[in-house]
Amino acid sequence: MTLRMRRRTRLWLRRLDRKTRDAELRVRCRVLLKVAAGKTRNAAAREVGCVPSTAVRIVARFEAQGEAALLDGRSENGRPKVDDDVKAGICQILEQSPPNFGFPRPTWTLELLARVIQQGLQVELSVGHLWKVLRRLRVHWGRPRPIVRCPWKAAHRAARIASLRRLAHTRRAGEVVLYVDEVDLHLNPKIGPDWMLPGTQREVVTPGQNEKRHLAGAYDPTHQRLVYVTGDRKATWLFLNLLRALLDAYRWARRIHLILDNYVIHKSRLTQAWLGRHGARLRLHFLPPYCPSENKIERLWLDLHANVTRNHRCRTIDELLRAVHGYLARRFDLAQVIAYAA
Repeated sequence: MTLRMRRRTRLWLRRLDRKTRDAELRVRCRVLLKVAAGKTRNAAAREVGCVPSTAVRIVARFEAQGEAALLDGRSENGRPKVDDDVKAGICQILEQSPPNFGFPRPTWTLELLARVIQQGLQVELSVGHLWKVLRRLRVHWGRPRPIVRCPWKAAHRAARIASLRRLAHTRRAGEVVLYVDEVDLHLNPKIGPDWMLPGTQREVVTPGQNEKRHLAGAYDPTHQRLVYVTGDRKATWLFLNLLRALLDAYRWARRIHLILDNYVIHKSRLTQAWLGRHGARLRLHFLPPYCPSENKIERLWLDLHANVTRNHRCRTIDELLRAVHGYLARRFDLAQVIAYAA
C-alpha cells in the first residue's frame, strides 16, 4: 500500500536526507520517500540497503506518529551511560597501567579495561560498547616508546635545554647551528607494522648474514640542509670525517655550533686532540643524557627508517645505501645534500 504524504513533508524529508550526518536517520528518510513514491517496503529496503523488517517498522511508525517517528526512540532513555565525566575517567585510567589497579598483567585488554571501569567508575560496559567508546575517543593500539630517564636533576636539565634552544634561535651573523647524530643501517631489516589482507601475513626475506653501515650527519634546520658521511664502523674517525666535511661545507661561517649527544666518539681523546688543532671554528654543545627529542636530526632518522630501511627488501648493503642516498637527495634536493665518502 502506498504511503500518503503531503508535498511539504516530502520536501522536508529530502532536505533532511541531504543535510543529516546521522546514518540511521538518513535510512529512515530514504525508506519513507521511496515508499511514498510507490515502492513496496521490500523494494525500498533493497534500494536503501536495510532489511525488509526495518522498512516495515519505519513506515508503520510514521503512519502512527507522523514526523515524530523520525526521532531516535532512544532519545527518551534518560541520561547516557557514557557521558563526558565517564569519558574523562576512561582517559585517566588509560594513562596508567593495569598494575596500578592491582592486576599483574602489564598491558590492557578490553575485558580488563571494562572491569576496571566498572570498579572505578561504577559503569558497566560490554566489550563491544567499550570498543565503540574508545574509537570515539580516538584511542589507538600502538607500540610504546622505550625511554631512559635523564640522571640529571630537573632544574639542571631544564637550564641546559633552555640554553641550547636560545643558541638555536639567537645565533649571530656568520654563525650556524647544526644538530649532529649517527644512524645505523642494517642489511637485516627491522620489522615494522604494515597493512595486510585478512588471513595473510606479509613476509620480508632477510639475507641472514647481517652487514652494517653508519651515517654521521649534521642537519641545518634553518637552511634545510644536510651534510653526512658514511662508514663501516661508528668510530671516532667517522665523526672526525663529518667535522672535516662541515668545515668544507660551511667555509663562509666564522663559527659552527654543533648540538649533539654524549656518545663516546664525540668526546674521545682523539676528538679533543683534533679539535685542538683544527677546530677553531667549531663549538660542541652537549645535550643532557637521554634527551633525544631535543636533537632535531632524530626526526630525520625516524623518517629515513620509515621510508627506506624498515621492512626493506635490498639484497646487498650497497643497494640499501643507494636507496638511502636517493631518499635523502629527494627530501632535501640535491643542491642541499652534501655526502662525503668514508
